This record gives sequence, structure tokens and C-alpha cells, in this order.
Amino acid sequence: MKYVKLYTDGACLGNPGPGGWCALLRFNGTEKVLQGREAHTTNNRMEIIAVLEGLKALNEPCSVDVYSDSQYVLKAIKEWLPGWVRKGWVNSQKKPVANKDLWLEMLPLMDKHQLNLYWVKGHAGHPENEFCDQTARTEAEAVRDA
Repeated sequence: MKYVKLYTDGACLGNPGPGGWCALLRFNGTEKVLQGREAHTTNNRMEIIAVLEGLKALNEPCSVDVYSDSQYVLKAIKEWLPGWVRKGWVNSQKKPVANKDLWLEMLPLMDKHQLNLYWVKGHAGHPENEFCDQTARTEAEAVRDA
């Protein structure tokens, strides 16, 4: 099984507002940067999409170290998703789970890949997180200024 590192971040100018995301994949000395934007979105959606698009870019099952500064995304993958599915997509407050469409896309990728999740403190000098943050912000600014 191939071993990949995935660094991600999402940004939103206002919440909701114009947003951007970035995923940096590293495998065997090579890098691939994925990025995108949405005109009207939330920060959480951009954080999820960054991880989702990084995982979707992998053509075969991999062991993936996922680095994110989003506690929401990491806790959802690690802890909350099985309960949301079991309870019919309602959260602990008995409200519909936000971003269900993205989580439904994430579930098969979680089965396909072995995920190792790591939280990194945002804006704390982590080089890959800083790169992804700046790229995501640039995407959000580009859609805002379009």
C-alpha cells in the first residue's frame, strides 16, 4: 500500500462568504497541489472539500496521513460520522447534519483508504499548513474579486 501525506486547509472571507480550499499531496518525493473556490460557502465546507478532493485524487487504496487545522473535520471523520449514519443524519442536538452531501462523498473514501488523522495548529508556522492556508485564501480572494 502506498503511503501518502495530505495537507489541507480551507478559508472563507465571511462565514458564509467567498471561499477557497487547498490540498497538498506528497508521495515518494513528488508533490501535487489541488485548489478550488466557491462564491458563497462556509469555512467548514471548504475544510471538508480540501480533504475530500485530496482523497479523491488517489487512484488506488493508500495509507494517508491527513494533516488539518480543522477540529470539526477531524472529529467528524474520527468520531461523529458513524453516529450520524446510525441516527439517520441528525446530530446530538437532533438537528440535520450540516454538509451531509460532502460527508456522503467522504464515507466510501474512508473505507477505501487507511486514514491517519493529525491536527496541526493553524497560523503557527507549520510550513505545509501555511502554504495551504495562503493558497485557500488566494482562491477565496479571487472569487470575491471576480
